[in-house]
Amino acid sequence: MRLFSRPYRPYYGWVMVGALSVTETISYGILAYSFTVFIAPMRAELGWSIAGLTGAYSLGLLIAGFTAVAVGRWLDEHGARVPMSLGSLLAALLILGWAQVHTLWAFYLLWVGLGAAMAAVLYEPAFAVLTKWFRRDLGKALTVLTFLAGFASVIFIPLAGYLVDAHGWRHALRVLALIQLGTLPLHALLLRRQPADLGLEPDGAPPPAAGTRDAPQTGLTPQQAFARVDFRRLAIAFSLSTFAITAVGVHLVPLLVAAGRTATSAAAIGGAIGLLALPGRIVLTPLGDVWPRRFVAAVIFALQAAGILVLFAGDGASAPVWAFVILYGAGFGAITPARAALLAEYYGGRYYGRIGGRMALINSLARAVAPVSTGVLVTLSGGEYRLLLVLLALICALAALSVAGARVPGHTPGEQSAAS
Repeated sequence: MRLFSRPYRPYYGWVMVGALSVTETISYGILAYSFTVFIAPMRAELGWSIAGLTGAYSLGLLIAGFTAVAVGRWLDEHGARVPMSLGSLLAALLILGWAQVHTLWAFYLLWVGLGAAMAAVLYEPAFAVLTKWFRRDLGKALTVLTFLAGFASVIFIPLAGYLVDAHGWRHALRVLALIQLGTLPLHALLLRRQPADLGLEPDGAPPPAAGTRDAPQTGLTPQQAFARVDFRRLAIAFSLSTFAITAVGVHLVPLLVAAGRTATSAAAIGGAIGLLALPGRIVLTPLGDVWPRRFVAAVIFALQAAGILVLFAGDGASAPVWAFVILYGAGFGAITPARAALLAEYYGGRYYGRIGGRMALINSLARAVAPVSTGVLVTLSGGEYRLLLVLLALICALAALSVAGARVPGHTPGEQSAAS
């Protein structure tokens, strides 16, 4: 990995990778993962149902998907500094508002705002930054960012739990709001739009010779990208995978409890998937620099399918359950950077924000549909999960086939760069 563009001076792109690794860890930990900790204490104090509480979070995910389209347009034209800074501030203020909430309608209104904040501070805008600053080393930059941010759940779920136990859920949210506010100066002070603004070249390459200019960043327009069969194949593949991941996240603990495990043991198994995701990112993401990325993505989805089938066949026994954790966790961890790298390779970096925003919207719809549709299936199956597992394995297999067939005729911008 080439960190230095000249002796003793780091390439500024890596400075931003470090800053975004911190802010993504905080933002994902607080906005995405810690929510589960607040369900029980809020139910106990406010008397709201689980459906009422989780419905607000689902609404936030939908709003995030729709907002990502507008955020993506801004990212392409103006960069990530303003939306990520405003998103940090908005998230912190709304979490403070959450700490004061007493009515369900106000809680839902807060999550409308938090959904917009998530679109501005989570992975998509961070990936848009990296596609501007890295070409040859994009896979390495994505690996570093997503590996470090992969500790979000490991850090913030226990931290939120401790704060709730020690000080109550309202005070816990105030503390988390202050931590979230800490991402604001990193976004506002360190983010830059593109290397040329600082007189630099992508990847920290030497400046062009006198009298020459570096080729501008190219790529398909959003209209060109959306019209292609390969974009539809990628959208199908990643939305199917998102559906499966969401369903597994919702049903894994009750599935394991139904198979005879304690709730504590089932939760520990679910947490282990997050830990196994980290080596998956280290091993699988850099393979895209060596092998065709669509085939690497197909392997990732196939690992998910294999893990779910092992869980189905094992019927709750320890060895198959942990085999599922290893296989599924490895694939689960590498999906997000694989999606970002594929979009950059196929369509270039010039309009990554808009193209990534459209993909985020499609995935958010799959994420919103998954809990209710799979819950209906389990209910119609009499509380049995075996049919659901077969369906999810099939969905992951279809995702693998779809992404493997997402071949762009001729050379893509990424392939041209790699070949040069």
